[in-house]
Order: sequence, then C-alpha cells, then structure tokens
Amino acid sequence: MARRGKKVAAVRDKVENRNYSVEEAVNFLVENSFAKFDETLEIAMRLGVNPKYADQMVRGTVMLPNGTGVEKRVVAFAAGEAANAARDAGAVEVGGEDLAKKIEEGWLEFDAAVATPEMMRIVGKLGKVLGPRGLMPNPKTGTVTNDVGTAVAEIKKGKVEFRVDKGGIVHAPLGKISFGTEKLVTNARAFAEAVIKAKPPAAKGRYLRSIALSSTMGPGLDIETGSLEEQ
Repeated sequence: MARRGKKVAAVRDKVENRNYSVEEAVNFLVENSFAKFDETLEIAMRLGVNPKYADQMVRGTVMLPNGTGVEKRVVAFAAGEAANAARDAGAVEVGGEDLAKKIEEGWLEFDAAVATPEMMRIVGKLGKVLGPRGLMPNPKTGTVTNDVGTAVAEIKKGKVEFRVDKGGIVHAPLGKISFGTEKLVTNARAFAEAVIKAKPPAAKGRYLRSIALSSTMGPGLDIETGSLEEQ
C-alpha cells in the first residue's frame, strides 16, 4: 500500500492548479497511468439543473465512437423473431416469464436489459428489482423497442446511458487508458455533445457548470468547459 501511495502522490504533485483542455487532461492521465491493470477514463459533468423537478431531468444515450473497452452483458425480454434477433446479436439471456422469474429469484448477472413493447407487462413487475439498479428498460433510452437485435448490438458495441443524479451530476466511463489520447478525446467529445443536446428547456442559466476527468487510479482534473462545448 505504501508503494502505491507514493505513486499516487507523485502523479498528484504534477497536477497544476488550473483548468485543463480536454486534450491536455486526457494526455496527462494516459502518460501518467501507473496501475498494473488497464484503467478506465471517467467523466463527471456538473449541470445547471435541479433534478427534483421532472422538467429538468437530463437523461439519454450515446454511442461512443470507440466503445468503452468493456463488452456489456445484455438480456432481452422478447419472443418469436425478436427473440432470435436478440440471440443473434449476443444477448446472454432471452425470454419472457421464465426470464422474469429467474431475475425475481436473484439472478442479476447482466449489465443492461432490453424489451419489446408487449413484454413490458412482464418487465413492469420487476420494477423494484431493476429500477434501483438502473436496469429497467425505457423507451427514452431505446431499450424498449421492437428492434431488440439492434438495441442489444448497440449496447454491446459501446452505447452508454446517462442520467443526472440528485446532485446534478452526470457520470460515465469513456473507455480504457490503453485506447490512447486521440480515441479517448473523441469519446469525451461525443459524450459531452450528447449531454449538451439533452439540455432541458426548463434549465436556466449556465448549463455546464464544471467538468472533471479522472482515471481509475489517477487524480481528477478540472476541464475548461469551452474545450468540450466547441463541438
């Protein structure tokens, strides 16, 4: 632990007391990565919204151009041809009442769920299980659709869902440090663009209050909001 602490301190000592451009920040975190595993780059955006009001909720999805570096496990509530399409796209489990029962009994070895509209009568009963974990299919995020095959494929390729938390902050992974600066910056810009486009009409004043980038073991770096607003 002491050895790790010295490495963390050494990197933190290099951080300057200023806002970085997105390119500078990503490059710093890539060049100063010291972990023995492939760290994840993460973004946190503090928004000028009050999430307790429904008309200021910020939620959406974005396909990161270079993926996240992690292949998500997806389940699909579907039948017939839709079920076949979901299996072909790589869903780890496909079903209806049987899948719902398996989940009710405690099986939760998946990262996302999609469903056809007619299956929502079954999925709705799992609200108390899936809702708190952020796994409930929702039309607004494209996870309730007749084209479940495409939905499964997109999630596995790097589609990221975002939702503002109670503190007005949106968090998301942007990929692995091994991607390198160029790919990570591209992902960061794509994510920021999606959040900007999701600005609710009821939000007043400055929308992007602050942005920070960090790696799993690295420090958090404050970002010039303009470097991500210029899309």
